[in-house]
Amino acid sequence: MRSALFAAVLVVTALVQTAPASPHPRAQELVETLRMEFLEGESGYFAFLGQSPQLVTQEGRELPAQSRIYYLLTQELPTNFLHWLASDDTHILLEGGPVDYFIFHPDGRAEKITLGRDLAAGQQLVIAVPGNCWKALQLHPEAGYALMANVLSPAWTPDRVTIGAGEDFVRRFTGAADWATPETLRGLIGPNWQK
Repeated sequence: MRSALFAAVLVVTALVQTAPASPHPRAQELVETLRMEFLEGESGYFAFLGQSPQLVTQEGRELPAQSRIYYLLTQELPTNFLHWLASDDTHILLEGGPVDYFIFHPDGRAEKITLGRDLAAGQQLVIAVPGNCWKALQLHPEAGYALMANVLSPAWTPDRVTIGAGEDFVRRFTGAADWATPETLRGLIGPNWQK
């Protein structure tokens, strides 16, 4: 199991590239202090925090019960592009924000939830995205950054994530919510368009 985790970390590290420095002083401080790295494909910054020593069995496979990371969006990298995860993914706002979460469920529903501190406006401090959903995140234009802690259960593995989508996704979710236009959906897919 340890060698599988090491292999997964190597895969993630191979995907990491250098991103532009943030002009927001606190965002740049977080990148440096937390030793965050650019996340290729999804975009934004991440730092691996660890995983549970407890194991769970899913589809005949033993996986750590959970893994956790720091995740950061900045004005220069404001979008976490569309991706699908097998794991439940719980996001907790630590600093900054707000951030819009676009969640696409297997049954065809689409929802938009805002992670933020204005609870009176309906924002939430914690958002739980169920496994087997597609999601994308968008930092609000007035926000300098957003730092989150993410807990994935069972733990993240490289073979249980898909980054990007194509025209089938756009057709399926167009009109699933009032904001779900073809233009918005393509923007959430971003550079990860699949033919």
